[in-house]
Amino acid sequence: MTEKITKLKLIKSGHPSQTTRPQTKYQRVENIIRQRLIENIWKPGDALPSEIQLATELDVSQGTVRKALNDMVAENLLYRRQGLGTFVSQHTERRALFLYFSLAGNNGTRILPESKILNFREKEPSEAEFTKLELMNRDRVIQFQRIRYYEDVPTIFETITLPLEHFPDFGSDSEPPNNLFRFYQSFYGITVAKAEEQLRAVPASHEESNILNVPENSPLLEINRLARMLDGRPVEWRVSHCDTTNYHYIKESG
Repeated sequence: MTEKITKLKLIKSGHPSQTTRPQTKYQRVENIIRQRLIENIWKPGDALPSEIQLATELDVSQGTVRKALNDMVAENLLYRRQGLGTFVSQHTERRALFLYFSLAGNNGTRILPESKILNFREKEPSEAEFTKLELMNRDRVIQFQRIRYYEDVPTIFETITLPLEHFPDFGSDSEPPNNLFRFYQSFYGITVAKAEEQLRAVPASHEESNILNVPENSPLLEINRLARMLDGRPVEWRVSHCDTTNYHYIKESG
């Protein structure tokens, strides 16, 4: 297998850089709401004040508030409940499955795979990690590898790297759970708002052939994903090598 495979980059959710947006009234409102989410003034699951209350507080029209909220609902940062109002989104199992996980069975079934951590360490970042995670000098990272299982069959081998700055004592008390984004949100107050993916085919290494029970050098799907926080900073770099014998990558547009 050669390296002459064209990479495909997918933006899975998020917002354009705020530095390129004109500061319209509704954009100013959106930035204020976003900052309150960043600062955990409104936590996952909390109800926001009504549109009328926000409009009064921020000295704008109710229509301006509604437009800002609509944008953030479209980004999956907020959600609405009929007759109850607007709420801060949580990283539920369903959200993880349909927004941030893109493998489905060849028969169309979608389940969130279970996982088992193989190793875990705190270390100096490699040059690639330093660049990818936009680290500063002397920043350290946490890296761990895990296997993900579909119906007890090892299917994905993952390497995950996190900036230690945002995750003090990560994994020191107990093994991180299967749904990492939900864990980041509930334990560290960090919400993943955007994920960028690059796809390519790679040959299975000797280690991966043993872990995934596939022939060495057989093709695996590499999903190279960078997750970003609400303020746009990188918070997780995940490289997944997937055996797609019984599964395929699915991208939905809505």
